[in-house]
Amino acid sequence: MIFEHALITVQPDSQVEFEAAITKAREVMSAAPGFCSFALHRGIETPDCYLLLVGWETVEAHTEGFRQSPAFGEWRSHISPFFASPPEVDHYDPIAGLS
Repeated sequence: MIFEHALITVQPDSQVEFEAAITKAREVMSAAPGFCSFALHRGIETPDCYLLLVGWETVEAHTEGFRQSPAFGEWRSHISPFFASPPEVDHYDPIAGLS
């Protein structure tokens, strides 16, 4: 399993609405082939910043399977109105023996 790491900054004072919207968006993502897990964390020092960690079977499950599907547009339609800037997204591989 790999992890998609996304830093999402939302518009000030929109945290409650964003968290409600991403709950709906999670339902869309969790139905995607290759989806494994989902965790969302809110910044303590910067409460308008979120760390999203999504587990995927492979990078391709995310980049080709999900992101190139109609479900990605639905996912984004729920949460993109709250973005203050585009999310920063990277992928991470586990290190054997340390994960």
